[in-house]
Amino acid sequence: MQIGIPAETRAGETRVSATPETVKKYVSQGHQVVVQSGAGLSASVPDAAYEAAGARIGSAADALGADIVLKVRAPEPAELAQMKRGAVLIGMLNPFDAANNSAMAAQSVTAFALEAAPRTSRAQSMDVLSSQANIAGYKAVMVGAHYYQRFMPMLMTAAGTVKAARVLILGAGVAGLQAIATAKRLGAVIEASDVRPAVKEQIESLGAKFVDVPFETDEEREIAQGVGGYARPMPASWMQRQAQLVHERAKQADIIITTALIPGRAAPVLLKEETVQAMKPGSVVVDLAAAQGGNCPLTEADQVVVKHGVTFVGYTNLPAMVAADASALYARNILDFMKLIFDKEGKLVINLEDDIVAACMMCKDGQVTRAQ
Repeated sequence: MQIGIPAETRAGETRVSATPETVKKYVSQGHQVVVQSGAGLSASVPDAAYEAAGARIGSAADALGADIVLKVRAPEPAELAQMKRGAVLIGMLNPFDAANNSAMAAQSVTAFALEAAPRTSRAQSMDVLSSQANIAGYKAVMVGAHYYQRFMPMLMTAAGTVKAARVLILGAGVAGLQAIATAKRLGAVIEASDVRPAVKEQIESLGAKFVDVPFETDEEREIAQGVGGYARPMPASWMQRQAQLVHERAKQADIIITTALIPGRAAPVLLKEETVQAMKPGSVVVDLAAAQGGNCPLTEADQVVVKHGVTFVGYTNLPAMVAADASALYARNILDFMKLIFDKEGKLVINLEDDIVAACMMCKDGQVTRAQ
C-alpha cells in the first residue's frame, strides 16, 4: 500500500510523523512511501535522507492522497479535503474533538487517534502521550532554567556561594517525573506533589521530596488512585488542603512546573493568584497544562508573560521544541501501531477485537465510532 507523510501545517508544529528509520521498515515490508518535500526539515531530516531510505519525495497532494496517511496533528479542513475516501489516517487526532471526528467521518476516512490507546503493558510501545510527555517534562525544566535569572546548581566561587534553585513540580506523571530527573541533573533542590499516593516512591527515587497531602476519608483515597494512569478530580475538601500546602511550598520555590491534566476536561487549578502574589520576585512558572486552560489562571497559552513579578511560560507544544527526538519517538509509536492493522503479507486488516485498535478508532465507513 502507499503510505503518505505530509508536512505539518499547524503553526509551531515542527515534528514529522515518520523518520528515515521507520520509512526504511515500511519499504522493507513492501509498502510505497511518499514524503512531502520538506516535511522533515524542521526535525533535522532532509529530503535526501528519506530518499536514501527508499521513499519518494512528492507534493502535499501526493502525501495526503495516499492509502494510509501518517500525521502528527489532526488534519486541517484543506488537508482533509485532499484525502481520498476510504483512506486510513493515523496520528494524534484529539479524540475529544467531536467536530473533528465528524469531519473525518464525513470524508469517509478510517481514523485512528493514538492518544486513545489504553495505558496497558501491551500498548506501551505505541503510547504517544508518554513518549511526548517525557520530552515535554525535560524541555519544561530547560525552559524554566532559561527564564530563571540565577544558577540552577549550588556554586561555591571566590566571589561567594550561590544557593541551588528550589524547584516545585506539581503532578508526577510521565512529564513530572522526567522534570524531576532533569532538574536533579542540573543540581536543583526539588519538591513534588501528586494526587496519587502510589507515585511517592517514584518521586523519592528520583531525588525529590514528596509533598504529601494526607487523606481524611476513604473516598478521597479511592479517588486518588486515578484511572488508566491519570488523576481524577478530587473532592473540594482535599483540594483546599492541597492549595494551602502548595501555597506554602510555592512561596519558597524559584521554579514551578505544573503538569496536571485530566483527559477531556479543563486543567485543574493548582496555583491561585494569591499564591503567585506571595512568590518571590523573579520566580518562574512553566505551565504544561496551558493548552487546556492552565494549572494557573494567570497563564496565557503560547505566551511568556510577567505577572506579580513572576514569569509565566505557557508554551503549548514543548515537544515541538525538541523536534528531532520527539519525531523519532513518535514515528516508532506509529510503526508499532501499524503492526496491529497489517498482516504478515502487508495487507490491511483492521481487527476490532483488538482492544488497542478498537480504542484508537475514531471513525469508519462514514460513521463516528467513538462515543462522545
